[in-house]
Amino acid sequence: MLPGFLPARGSFMLDLVCVAMVAVTVLMLLSIALARFGRQYRWHRLLQLSLAIVLLLAVLAFEIDVRFFTDWRKLAEPSPYYASSWVDRLLLVHLCFAIPTPFIWGYVVYAAVKNFREVRPTAEYSQQHRWWGRFATVAMLMTAITGWIFYWTAFVA
Repeated sequence: MLPGFLPARGSFMLDLVCVAMVAVTVLMLLSIALARFGRQYRWHRLLQLSLAIVLLLAVLAFEIDVRFFTDWRKLAEPSPYYASSWVDRLLLVHLCFAIPTPFIWGYVVYAAVKNFREVRPTAEYSQQHRWWGRFATVAMLMTAITGWIFYWTAFVA
């Protein structure tokens, strides 16, 4: 287990995911703004596809690390919230968002690529893409927010 780089008890991978979610959130919102307000659909597509690939690789690396290399519970034991089960409860809330979010976002990306004609989606698909895109955005934001709350409670407090 590599030690973390943030001033907390988290491992390197826990710290990396915590910081990466800040970047992912900002880039995701920028991508949406590019499409919504700037009509920069090519940049939106490129950024969303890049984020999807990077997040897929990051989630795989994170899961391998947490399952085989990092004993996150040992790192969280000094937290005043660990003994009272708050850490476990917050992890459960986080997982309620974190588990379905890649599938939701994956569907949005797959359907968008399938329905694109040149750069913009077809008129029939446009409304559906907006709804699912908003749903995926909320899911990703809630994954990030609940992840940060869990990280603070388990590894900072």
